[in-house]
Amino acid sequence: MLNPMIGMPQGAEWLVILAIVVLVFGAAKLPDLARGTGQALRIFKAETKGLRDDDEDDVKDTTTPPVAPPPVELPPTTPEQPQAEDRQADKNNG
Repeated sequence: MLNPMIGMPQGAEWLVILAIVVLVFGAAKLPDLARGTGQALRIFKAETKGLRDDDEDDVKDTTTPPVAPPPVELPPTTPEQPQAEDRQADKNNG
């Protein structure tokens, strides 16, 4: 069971946390910090959505069997004629 002493901060605790953040970063840096955090969250969401889409594509690819290409008919082959040098060698040997 959850310990009641450990939990989410309540109203006054958030004010203390906010005051510490302002002291550490300074009031001028807070908008930049919030903007950077927002951009990081958008990038993180986009990447996780992309990973989920890739996983769904992989599942779809594995469920459909691969289709074999139609057979290709090769042209008939003709026996090769011996070259002139081969004929000369045959005449000398035989």
